[in-house]
Amino acid sequence: MSKNIVVGVDFSDCSLNALEHAVIISRKAKASLTMVWANHLDYSKEIFSVEPENLRQEVQKRFEELVGKYQPQLAPGTQIDFRMEKGKVYKVICHVAKEKDAFLVVIGTHGSSGFEEFWIGSNANRIVSASTRPILTIRAGVDSNKDLKTIVMPLDSTRITRQKLPVTAELAGYFDAEIHIVGVYTSTAESIRYRVQNYVQETETYLKEKGIRYRSVFLEASNITDTVLEYAQKVNANLISIMTEQETTTANLWLGPFAAQMVNHSPIPVLSVHTDNSGHWV
Repeated sequence: MSKNIVVGVDFSDCSLNALEHAVIISRKAKASLTMVWANHLDYSKEIFSVEPENLRQEVQKRFEELVGKYQPQLAPGTQIDFRMEKGKVYKVICHVAKEKDAFLVVIGTHGSSGFEEFWIGSNANRIVSASTRPILTIRAGVDSNKDLKTIVMPLDSTRITRQKLPVTAELAGYFDAEIHIVGVYTSTAESIRYRVQNYVQETETYLKEKGIRYRSVFLEASNITDTVLEYAQKVNANLISIMTEQETTTANLWLGPFAAQMVNHSPIPVLSVHTDNSGHWV
């Protein structure tokens, strides 16, 4: 049975750039791709120069053009299709992802930089929060031709921190990418630091068994987002892999949850993995 990727498309440059990233991943993963458009409120004037009654017809025409463009680029035995649904954007995308049993959802986002007129940008955090599927968010302007070569994966002292490992390793395997395991110290307590060290060691063992290239580093952090972003930019990372719920420090309490900060502010694509409350990570 083919793997499936769902990508949100509103035909803005931002979402079309995300679509190109999704096409690259789908080819490597030998996955089929479903583009999703949600008709919610009247934003047609922002992207379309058509009358409201002709909107669905215009959307279908544009989707058919995208299918014609990208189908030849996909792996044999996989396909690209589209869905046009009415409803709230994040609910529509989450519903289709669940229905398709997608292993990945890809969306473009403008972050919190003032471009809220585009539904994808304003809905990124809602989709990340609501979906149980791994979500890849890509900021506007990120080069879609970059292969995935370097992935930064921070590990903190929480039990759930390792749950992002299987899907991160899977993506790394498709691209022969190197994972940078970043042990993040947010406390001077020896018991907590030891736990982080232990998680890093377990992760190294897992990746070694999977044949995934990796390197490990430990960093002191008062603000996890700033520390991880600074490191990711230093090593020219193509992806940062995080949990949707993460350890909270005093600094982060004032700035909002770590995942929301990262999705809004990272110039590097972010993979957000939803927490499984079972505590299992493999």
